[in-house]
Amino acid sequence: MVAQNGKDLLIKIDMTGAGSFQTFAGLRATRISFNAESVDVTSLESAGGWRELLAGSGVKSASISGSGVFKDDTSDERARQIFFDGQVPNFQVVVPDFGIIEGPFQVTSIDYAGSHNGEATYELSMASAGALTFTAI
Repeated sequence: MVAQNGKDLLIKIDMTGAGSFQTFAGLRATRISFNAESVDVTSLESAGGWRELLAGSGVKSASISGSGVFKDDTSDERARQIFFDGQVPNFQVVVPDFGIIEGPFQVTSIDYAGSHNGEATYELSMASAGALTFTAI
């Protein structure tokens, strides 16, 4: 994978619940992280005393975060609705020259900020809430 523009990493939200994805407007920074817990099965019989992990076990999770400025009332309103209603709609994360990660996420935090001589900004964090799929681009 060659160098890419950071602005091409997009977070999209299903606006209607029917697969109508729209990019979160105004985001300036985006991030997706993948995690996998390990299950330690080391015993006295482990070769050389080395730790052994159980393949295919443990919990997998992903988190998405983004920050930016207000530009679009529709996606901002949808994010607030999701948070206050406790919904877990599908999101897409488009990683340029890599693929699209899609699945349900819960908005776990929304932070709003602003300074006297600057624009109002927001930050949001989301946690995976089910199985994710990957589609190569």
